[in-house]
Amino acid sequence: MKIGLVGYQGSGKSTLFEWLTGVPADPAHAHSGQSAMAAIPDPRLEKLAEVYRPKKVSHAALEIVDTPGLSRTHEGNAGRLALLREAGCLVFVVAGFDATDPAADLRGFDEDLMLADMEILGGRVGRIEETLGKPIPRPEKEQLKHEEETLKLVLSAIESGEPLREADLSDEQQKVTRAFRLLSEKPRMVVVNTADDEEHPERFQSLAAEDLPVVALPARIELELSKMTPEERHEFEEEMGLESVDRDHVIRQLLAASGQTLFFTGGDKEVRAWLLHRGGTALEAAEGIHSDMARGFIRAEVVSAEDLIRVGSEQEAKAQHLMRQEPKTYVVQEGDVVLIRFSV
Repeated sequence: MKIGLVGYQGSGKSTLFEWLTGVPADPAHAHSGQSAMAAIPDPRLEKLAEVYRPKKVSHAALEIVDTPGLSRTHEGNAGRLALLREAGCLVFVVAGFDATDPAADLRGFDEDLMLADMEILGGRVGRIEETLGKPIPRPEKEQLKHEEETLKLVLSAIESGEPLREADLSDEQQKVTRAFRLLSEKPRMVVVNTADDEEHPERFQSLAAEDLPVVALPARIELELSKMTPEERHEFEEEMGLESVDRDHVIRQLLAASGQTLFFTGGDKEVRAWLLHRGGTALEAAEGIHSDMARGFIRAEVVSAEDLIRVGSEQEAKAQHLMRQEPKTYVVQEGDVVLIRFSV
């Protein structure tokens, strides 16, 4: 899962990138973007390792993508934003220090995203109209007309200021738009980069709609703290009167905002956490582990991590009827430990 960081120049976006991933921003990628992995912390992994005694423990991870800073004049932003089409979630990084206006920046982001989407949709509509002006087979013509009607409907909604994620589209219409990976339909989250001495970070919570998560933190200070030993960090926090932000908690918030969830697999070789989109099925979980498992899927044996940790073994979980046999349509729940039975 890719998480795209987007922000205007000087917002502290690259500082946030380094804090989340531990990888310094590389000036050589200032115009092309940079990515690095951020492991998703989960204390259940270590406890599951006590159950299975594996040779290896593997965390799931989010790919954090640091994109080139946007211009407040909007010039060239559509090209910079193109890097985010592959991202599953966007994080708006806004400056909350000096004389900046984070609310205005958020409105500007929405405008930039919609302009970028209008550009790509408008180009596709133009190409469809050109093709329809030529003699083509009837089935292809009907398919193109359906696509054209859908895209014009979406364009009209975006032009009126309605983000695609709020548009009322049918399943068939969503199939048409999905291929374009439109920016205005992606889930999002806001990170406000506050001043080092910000005393009331909670004041930024009202910046966005209630369903849009907002995190406020002083990115520069948090980055410095992350490079200190625990003793140095404690001394610095005491001296400055700081209460640091839990990086692991922020990463978990990114996971939630992206619409992903975690499930686990376990054995004597490896205990591992996996990402799956919320609402994903056992068959999709199997596909994420290995395509052979999905092709030969027989059933999934499922137990919650909490139950397995509590009873101490799969054998005891089965004895207490805590392990269930589920079909391919089973919706995997957060924290499930899943064993896929399949035929080769």
